[in-house]
Amino acid sequence: MIRMSHVLVIPAVVAMVSLWATGAWAQESKIDTGDTAWMIVATALVFAMVLPGVAFFYGGLVRSKNVLGMLIQTGSIMCVLSIVWVFWGYSLAFGPDKGGIIGDLDFIALSGVGVEPSSFAPTIPHQLFMVFQLMFAAITVALITGAFAERMKFTALLLFAVLWSTLIYSPLAHWVWGGGWLSALGALDFAGGAVVHISSGFAALACALVLGKRKGYGTENMPPHNLPFAFLGAAMLWFGWFGFNAGSALGANELAVTAFVNTHLAAAAGAISWMIVEWVHRGKPTLLGVASGMIAGLATITPAAGHVTAISSVFIGLIGGVVCYFGVVVKFKFGYDESLDVLAIHGFGGITGLLAVGLLASKGSVGVQLVLIGTTVAFCFIGTYLILKIVDKVIGLRVSIEEELEGLDLSQHRERAYN
Repeated sequence: MIRMSHVLVIPAVVAMVSLWATGAWAQESKIDTGDTAWMIVATALVFAMVLPGVAFFYGGLVRSKNVLGMLIQTGSIMCVLSIVWVFWGYSLAFGPDKGGIIGDLDFIALSGVGVEPSSFAPTIPHQLFMVFQLMFAAITVALITGAFAERMKFTALLLFAVLWSTLIYSPLAHWVWGGGWLSALGALDFAGGAVVHISSGFAALACALVLGKRKGYGTENMPPHNLPFAFLGAAMLWFGWFGFNAGSALGANELAVTAFVNTHLAAAAGAISWMIVEWVHRGKPTLLGVASGMIAGLATITPAAGHVTAISSVFIGLIGGVVCYFGVVVKFKFGYDESLDVLAIHGFGGITGLLAVGLLASKGSVGVQLVLIGTTVAFCFIGTYLILKIVDKVIGLRVSIEEELEGLDLSQHRERAYN
């Protein structure tokens, strides 16, 4: 005979099992499958910005004797930075704060970084947040290679990448995103205007000044060897940038949609404004100009992508294209050989975007944004200059004149791109 108590207990047990199976019973689990799926995709998109995005863009812009050198530099940076990041870089950037200056080593070698959520991204696994941020660290160093294209030793590049990511990128990321002093001050940098773009731009300026000009710079014509190659890279960067900016919302939510739309509109506007100003200034629009304008618009909207409206993003992109174009003009006026215009596009673009945040974002403060800009410029330029001097003392920075004339493909890697 079935008792009334049994009738009441059975549905209760079924309900408990159902709650446990769906995760609702386990209060400690807050993982959202939709957010997690989007962030996996966003991480892959940022990876595509580096390989093949930066690799193809830079590879197409150098001379044919150096194209493999650019490709292997970009690929090696992704590999080396991945190891550096998981062993100590992530912990320095996002470990528990130490005096607003640096993260401690609680997360060294991914200690305590598992599939549970973190305070930085409470709806996705901690390891997913970690690897998403890894891609930002990798692309920042990869961007810098455009400054010393065609003349740095490969061994010097590898040592520089390890030192720069450890001593410059990780502390700066902590200050802005990891709970450091700039974050406490109220600085706004949605997806890396300072952490990625200004840092790489002014590191590039230091590299150009320390390494000096390429042999024949200013007297010989050094055109890009493959513009379709470069345009493909620029298109991949635009594609991947959706993950870069919209992924910085850290979830599949309204903020991600805002950043996604703003990213696209700013890229289009940047390409248009660069094309127009080049047309007026030089008499013809160029494919390289359109590609450069795309990236200028993307770099400029990066810090503002989640903080402004769609129409504001159009104007930010338009201004970014013009500012970055004249950044290239300034380079030729001053005569420094910053080979692939990292400062003009990323450095000046990042500054423009951060100022736009201060002017247009409801929580923005121009004064605080100026502190963020000034700190990033000084820290990255001076820090990079010192790192380069150390690397030069230890193993030397530049290839020999003979190796430079032969090209990095053969002198550094014993390979030739085209037979």
